[in-house]
Amino acid sequence: MNTTTSMDGTVLAIDTTGTGPALVIAAGAFCDRQSKKGLAALLSERFTVHEYDRRGRGDSGPLGEISVEREIEDLAAVAARTGEEPFIFGDSSGGALAIAAASAGVGFRKIAVYEPPFTPGPDSAFAEQLASLVAAGDRSRAVELFLELMGTPAQAIQGMKEGPYWGHLEALAHTLPIDIKLCNEGLIPEGELARIKTPLLAIAGSTSPWATEVITRIADCTPQGESLVLGGHGHAVPDDVLSHVLSTFFEDTESGR
Repeated sequence: MNTTTSMDGTVLAIDTTGTGPALVIAAGAFCDRQSKKGLAALLSERFTVHEYDRRGRGDSGPLGEISVEREIEDLAAVAARTGEEPFIFGDSSGGALAIAAASAGVGFRKIAVYEPPFTPGPDSAFAEQLASLVAAGDRSRAVELFLELMGTPAQAIQGMKEGPYWGHLEALAHTLPIDIKLCNEGLIPEGELARIKTPLLAIAGSTSPWATEVITRIADCTPQGESLVLGGHGHAVPDDVLSHVLSTFFEDTESGR
């Protein structure tokens, strides 16, 4: 484990593996730097992969205020630590973070995002509701509400509550409000996207109809944007499929993609 320090003094934990051009992974809700190890292992054959714990997760410092700006500063610190202009892959809310950071001026060589949740539902009122539940000690209910918003069936949630992974979800419940904040009130951040001059690939699975519409609009709003739909897949994609897509996009520098 390595570390870097964000602008406000928060220490961020980073795992670095592989050789080649730098690639930063920004994970989404309920995830830390351990969550994408399978994907990172495949990408590390071609890239130097940097996985980091977003603040409030894993071995990084506390969440502090619920602030998109602090998250952008964190990602900027991780990018700077690579020593070059890195590629960035953002998964779900991590994709929304990558877009926010790039529009704020954080330099990336290329950007790839998977199903950033710019969709009606995740708004400030909901973020405040989740924060209140966590403050009251009801982390379980906060997780339930978040999963319900994401469309998880009640039966599936009950099964998850009875399984060994529920404790992990509860442990990260306090980070859910910032994931909601990154959703930009459920609106496509057209102004932010228009400021991004870096090539951007927006990816979605064909079984996520809301996401296919989102990525099309993202691509249309970004000067060098394009979209890609992965047939037969949803919000969770096998590591080998996703690593192939990312490697192809990041390594294709000749065409200017």
